[in-house]
Amino acid sequence: MPAVDNVHTFEIALNTITRNSLVNDSTQVLYSDLVALGDLNDPEFGHTHAGFDFNVTPSSFGSYPFISQDSLNIDSVVLSLGYITGYGDTLNNGMQTLHVFEIAQNSGFNDSTLYRYNDPASDFAVTGPELGSATFTIRSLKDTITLIRGTDTTQSENVVRIKLDNALAVRFAQFDTTNGYKNDSLFRGLFAGFSVKADPVGNALSYFNLSDPSTTKLTIYYRYGKSDTASFDYLHTVNGQANYINRQNSGNYLTYLNNGAGDKIYLQSGPGSYVTFKIPALDTFSNKVIHRAEILGVKIPSLSDDIFTAPSQLVLDRKNKLTPDTVFMLENDLVADPSGTVGFTAFGGKLLSDNTVRFNISRYVQSIITKHVANDTLRIYAPLRTNLFNSNANTYFSIPGIDGISKGRLVLGGGNNADSTTRLRLRIIYSNL
Repeated sequence: MPAVDNVHTFEIALNTITRNSLVNDSTQVLYSDLVALGDLNDPEFGHTHAGFDFNVTPSSFGSYPFISQDSLNIDSVVLSLGYITGYGDTLNNGMQTLHVFEIAQNSGFNDSTLYRYNDPASDFAVTGPELGSATFTIRSLKDTITLIRGTDTTQSENVVRIKLDNALAVRFAQFDTTNGYKNDSLFRGLFAGFSVKADPVGNALSYFNLSDPSTTKLTIYYRYGKSDTASFDYLHTVNGQANYINRQNSGNYLTYLNNGAGDKIYLQSGPGSYVTFKIPALDTFSNKVIHRAEILGVKIPSLSDDIFTAPSQLVLDRKNKLTPDTVFMLENDLVADPSGTVGFTAFGGKLLSDNTVRFNISRYVQSIITKHVANDTLRIYAPLRTNLFNSNANTYFSIPGIDGISKGRLVLGGGNNADSTTRLRLRIIYSNL
């Protein structure tokens, strides 16, 4: 890119008109998604509470796992949850207490439906007494735990272990190979799964991988008479997972959602918010050679932004008035390879070390001023993933976003911020024809 010398190459910033809005989020919980648990209070954005549900089935079928019910002694029942990461005040206020319940058979929970994150119907009814609970601090989960059972010694880390009532194992031992241990659907007809709920304590979310059988499993430890302890695992191996995220918006975030003011942009990760913006001056911008055109956003201070950090990835897309129900990729700038995988390295969308967020839309701007394509409404947000229409390929692409649901938030200067250096703007470096 040539240097700006104001003789051959010039630079200009075009103002934007911005508006904050809530995303009508319909993102579904996929089998491989991390699930969030916990409670946080963000003084700038509000309260978030999360819990999850999932099924388990025996690690093998067709035979009785405990050899025989005669002389069977249950040592313990342990539910292990594989921890991946945390968000919020994980260092100073990362204590969490979770409670495990059995999902009610008539709750509607099943393995044929992908449940939405922001749907209260994804918080399923439970049955019976609490099966077990555990209190832990997020920062301690990386510590190695040594487990000794008889002559076996194992070590684990990044795992929350919850001791459950032995009555659950006694119940499982009563299943036989004609019902519970014949196949997974018959087993789930007898036991729908676990509902894991968090107390409103601490100020953080923890994230677990339910699909990793090495860390997430239900283990029953048992003996026959005085024999050595043996064990049998139950795993989450098929669909049948839900993660209800309850957002209660408040603070300055709620104020800006309600009044539509354009001097600040509030971006809460999904299920959350987005900003729409127009660049009116592009409609009359004369034909130039565009060397670089980038959307430039500047982070402005907000309450507790040292604790509640920015999303790992922001997404920029476009909407037009001709097809209001369709959202489009900027497909000439966010380029997909032949397999349909997109890369954000050249496109941008991360908060940089200089507290700016930049999106490279050079080809899009060139097409507006040269080919007179529509100057669409643009949108920035932080989804877990989103489906966008690619006009070049005439199909939808699944676009990845943040690395964990509800992880991240950011305040940027809006289009009419009093400080012109913090406004969301289109920066163009160009040469005259």
